Amino acid sequence: MSQSSRIAKLASYLRPHWRTTTVGIVALLIVNAIGIYIPLLIREIVDKLQISFDFNQILRYVLLIIALSSVMWVIRMVSRIALFGVGRQVEFDLKQKIFQHLLKLEPAYFALNTAGDLINRATSDVENIRRLLGFAVLSLANTIFAYALTLPVMLAINVQLTLATLAIYPLMLIVVQLFSDRLRNEQARVQEELSDVSELIQEDMSGIALIKIYAQEENERRAFHKNNLQLLRANLQLAKTRNTLFPLVGGLAYISLLILLWLGSTQIISGAISVGDFLALLIYVERLVFPTALLGFTITAYQRGEVSIDRIEAILTVTPKIQNSPQAIQLAKEQVTGKLEAQHLSFTYPGTTTPALNNVSFAIAPGETVAIVGPIGSGKSTLANAIPRLLDIESGQLFLDGKDITQIELASLRQAIAYVPQDSFLFSTTIKNNIRYGDPTSEQDEVEYSAKQAQIDAEILNFPQQYKTIVGERGITLSGGQRQRTALARAMLVDAPVLILDDALSSVDNQTATDILNNLSQGTKRKTVVFISHQLSAAATADRIFVMDRGEIVQSGTHAQLVKQSGLYQSLWNQHQLEEILK
Repeated sequence: MSQSSRIAKLASYLRPHWRTTTVGIVALLIVNAIGIYIPLLIREIVDKLQISFDFNQILRYVLLIIALSSVMWVIRMVSRIALFGVGRQVEFDLKQKIFQHLLKLEPAYFALNTAGDLINRATSDVENIRRLLGFAVLSLANTIFAYALTLPVMLAINVQLTLATLAIYPLMLIVVQLFSDRLRNEQARVQEELSDVSELIQEDMSGIALIKIYAQEENERRAFHKNNLQLLRANLQLAKTRNTLFPLVGGLAYISLLILLWLGSTQIISGAISVGDFLALLIYVERLVFPTALLGFTITAYQRGEVSIDRIEAILTVTPKIQNSPQAIQLAKEQVTGKLEAQHLSFTYPGTTTPALNNVSFAIAPGETVAIVGPIGSGKSTLANAIPRLLDIESGQLFLDGKDITQIELASLRQAIAYVPQDSFLFSTTIKNNIRYGDPTSEQDEVEYSAKQAQIDAEILNFPQQYKTIVGERGITLSGGQRQRTALARAMLVDAPVLILDDALSSVDNQTATDILNNLSQGTKRKTVVFISHQLSAAATADRIFVMDRGEIVQSGTHAQLVKQSGLYQSLWNQHQLEEILK
């Protein structure tokens, strides 16, 4: 991103809060205007003291300076509260914007971008921008006003002294510019190393059980030490550069004071300026030293902000590949019958050449239960992900109730399809809240009914807190089968006309899986069920079975038909029977 683009982006962040920003900047202008007036009062006092001493007059000047200084303090606090408040508000806005944007992106994006890196961008990088739009804006505005108001007054007092004193300042700007690219690159490295550390922490906390099972604590400790050491070195290198630049800038600024003291004393002796003029110039130069020295901190904040803008915009500029078409169709869930059709459906994952789905065609009638079986990698899960449009499939290939799913509004499509993936993810809340996640207003009796259908109710009632039991992060306190059935109960509660189970009962015994499928196939409001499984005993109870291999449906029919045909299903069934005998 170019320099002008970053500045334009910063302006867009500030635009919603322009009133508060204006208040803060105007307050700074008033503070600097008063700051210009006070040295003139001091000059007047000193010059009058050279003529005569009047205690009452001096007291009036002192009280006036105290009053003006108090007003400055109050207005300066207003400016800091306003501008720092804007920084905090922009931080809030950006976090909201990032989170809302991430919710729009397809699952494939999160497969390519780690959670640790995304979390770091939404926290550390946003915080850098907050600092930039709080401290840096305040500092920059203060520096601009200090120079714009101070220089004319200094030149009016004495042009020669002013120019000589400030001759060193261009050198400071050159030094800052020389360090600019180096600071930006080192800050970028710090942010990248911080992302790596965050990613490793997040990954290890999620896989802590696996780490302990394989006794890999020492290896993970070494891996973290390596990443943490790289972060330390990056931070130390950045600190080294900053600690070289800032004293250099500050030292150059204070040289201007020495120049003034050297030349000013000569001017006083020659009568070119009064003692009051000299003191006023001394105060003005001192006023410029602080904002000039602060320029280094401002530039560091800007360098951090530049890096963070690029990292945040890398998220926000990603266009969701799966989104509503301009003429998206809305479907009422109650009117969906659940008819599914595929016409020459093909899909290839980005970065690969072998199709995961290759010319797949089928028709599933409303209320029909279809099992999909086949070896690992045959395309079963890809097909399951394609139906609710979790994959970016082409139009004209997959249909719900005769309507192209790419032309159906995403919210309507996904309300009509309940999907239980292989990974039965549970939130760290109660079992009740997990089951009613799809409809948080559901009553207790509805939750219990769904749990009974999923064959999990009896086990929940054995827990000390029953439906109020906290399941822990990702459902860690439940067994694999309990997590799967809780996730199934969640899908059944929303009562969608289409239910997809992607190997969602792999941790459940064959009899329980069969009972669950029987529950789904009974009643007047039968769902269309697509049941992907390696449990052939449960799959055999389905109305039809699709057999997949290498992205294609190679066989289709009832269990009775397929078991008599020579082919993949017969081979899988014979293997299953042999395993049952050997148990």
